[in-house]
Amino acid sequence: MGMKPDVFTRRERQIMDILYRHGSATARTVLSEIDGTPAYSTVRTQLRVLQRKGHVRRKAVGAAYVYRPVMPRIHAQRTALLRLIDTFFGGSTADLVAMARSQSLGSPNGQRPGRHGRARQL
Repeated sequence: MGMKPDVFTRRERQIMDILYRHGSATARTVLSEIDGTPAYSTVRTQLRVLQRKGHVRRKAVGAAYVYRPVMPRIHAQRTALLRLIDTFFGGSTADLVAMARSQSLGSPNGQRPGRHGRARQL
């Protein structure tokens, strides 16, 4: 089934972030790290939905399933960034960079903490 990265719900993005941080995880691990207090059955259902959408694969390990992202994180980042550029900047990377340079992105000098060197490379 084809992947549609722009159709993630907020909860699905949280789950994918947890899976990318760990590489793979069980529903219990996801539950222990997810924001809010969803029921265990809700997390399992959301993982099955992500599997049906083609975003995660699962493997039985003992009595549990271990879920892992299908797409490598770097590819997911690229896809999300291209979608953001298309949606908010009309496909113009130059407009994105211009906005980033002209706007404060979290600190008085316009740099996010810990990102000074990477931002200067742009």
